[in-house]
Amino acid sequence: MRTLAVTQNITVDGSVEMLDDWFDPQGQGGPGNADLLTELHRQDADADGFLVGRRTFEDLRGYWPLQTDDPTGITEYLDRVQKYVVSATLTDPHWQNTTIISADPIGRIRALKEQPGRDIVVTGSITLCHALIEAGLVDEYRLFVYPVVQGRGRRLFPGGFRAPRLTLVEAKAFDGGITYSRYAA
Repeated sequence: MRTLAVTQNITVDGSVEMLDDWFDPQGQGGPGNADLLTELHRQDADADGFLVGRRTFEDLRGYWPLQTDDPTGITEYLDRVQKYVVSATLTDPHWQNTTIISADPIGRIRALKEQPGRDIVVTGSITLCHALIEAGLVDEYRLFVYPVVQGRGRRLFPGGFRAPRLTLVEAKAFDGGITYSRYAA
């Protein structure tokens, strides 16, 4: 069975919703972030599926394909990885290697996990993450914690949700104060 990993950038106070400018995707390729970028590419190499909701997909599609000089390599990864978009309204993704999941997303994602392949990564897509968490489909949480307190914004776990104890699998600290923790569900 494939691993479904929720990978999120998150503030110290637990917000995954970026309401302020605490996260800069192009900044990941800047000076002092080589170790962070190396970790991102290590995870990309282990994944052949990228799962997002419509809003996150449209944000990504409106930004990354337009980057012609991307020192991070994220554009190249997103162009080649198989993307799955959960949407009841999107009909034409306008981005290669994209499949739209419009009906029974939980059932389709459960079936996708059972197919041969490598990791399926979910990022952003807070509403989708909440549905996957509540359905018990998440195998790992990969959290990049930024040294910022936003004081507001939606959280990774749905309100009132009680998860069993998570198991810490890996933890790292990067230059610039960002930390990474990987938990098995």
